[in-house]
Order: sequence, then structure tokens, then C-alpha cells
Amino acid sequence: MSDDSFPWNWDHVWAVLPDMLWSFLTVTVVITIAASAIAAVLGLIIALIRRSAPRPIAAVVTFVMNFIRMTPLVVQLLFGLYGLLALGVDLPPIVIGIAIFGLHYATYMAEVYRAGIDSIPPGQWEATTALSMSRRRTWTAVIIPQAVRATVASLGNYVISMFKETPFVSVIFVADMVKTAQLYGGEHFRYVEAITLAGVLFLVASYPTSLLIGRLEKRLANKS
Repeated sequence: MSDDSFPWNWDHVWAVLPDMLWSFLTVTVVITIAASAIAAVLGLIIALIRRSAPRPIAAVVTFVMNFIRMTPLVVQLLFGLYGLLALGVDLPPIVIGIAIFGLHYATYMAEVYRAGIDSIPPGQWEATTALSMSRRRTWTAVIIPQAVRATVASLGNYVISMFKETPFVSVIFVADMVKTAQLYGGEHFRYVEAITLAGVLFLVASYPTSLLIGRLEKRLANKS
């Protein structure tokens, strides 16, 4: 027989583990992967607009980007949910969460891309001019590949940060892993096991990922 007065009870760990793993796979991982893809693509587009678009357009994009970066992610999630409802648009909360996370982190990845583009030596630009390469060819074949290679580690760190911030989706009624732990704790009056398990699962997933990003960065550096 288990003793619920003891600070730690393994029975509660095994009881909550299946639901937490399910939330981890269907919410935490899905949001991280989908939002990372959106952020990576949209961030590159923002960086290119700020670099190449006419000054008025670049200024507007920069203002919007800074506004998004300077407002809390939680506020953006709530605004996305209730703003869409006010417009009569009823989307699944997890879809809203993916879109908001993708947009929010795109603004940070755009700065990473910008730094990567700025790090390209002037000689690379001069060489493309000497070879009469088109502007599109210059970007797609020379500049962007080098910029992405130089920014892999920073982009990966933002993906890990996004992964760790996915519990914020609970404010728009998405039952992520941490919310599942809280619900279990409230039902059984045992929070320590469930919350600790959530932390362990985050660590088990994020630490190997950070090591993999580091190895990828070194591999790309050796190829450059």
C-alpha cells in the first residue's frame, strides 16, 4: 500500500505518465515542430524584406516585428484566440497556438538571419556581380546557404526556447504536458510527482537536441 503522506510516491508517477506522454507527443512536439517551420520560413522572408525591399515597406515590417517582440507571448496568444472569436473565426486553439508561436519566433529568427547575411564577406557579393549572376541567383545560390550555415546554432537555440515555452498554450485552453500535470495534481492532491515528471521530460527532450545542434554546427563549420 502506498503512503500519500510521503513527499514522493512512484504510484502517482506511473499513473500520470501515459497522459503526460500523450500530451507531450500530440501538443508539445506538434506545436514545436510546426511553429519552428513557420518561424524559420517567415523569419527568412522578414530578413529579406528588411534587406531588399523599398525603405517604406522595410520600415513598416521592422515596426511590426519590433512590436511583436516587445509584447508578451501570453498576451499574443490571448489576443489571437479572442480576437478571432470576435471576428467570428472559430479555429482550434492548438492551430492558433502554432500560428502565434510561429509568428512570435519568426521575429527573433529574422534577426538571426540578418546577422548571418551581414556576416557574408563583401568579396562574395563582388564575385556574384563579376559573374553577372542575377539577384535571385545571388540570394538563392550564394548568400542564403552561407547565412543559414552560419546561423544554425542560434536558430536551434530558439527552437529549444520555443519548446520550453509551449506550456503557455494552456492560457488558450490547450492541454499541454504541464497543464496535464496540474490537472492530475489538482485531482489527486499530488503535484510534486507530476510537475517533476514534466520537468524531466522537457530535459530529456531538450538536452540531446542541444547536443545535436552543437554537433551540426561543428560539422557545417568544417565544411565551410
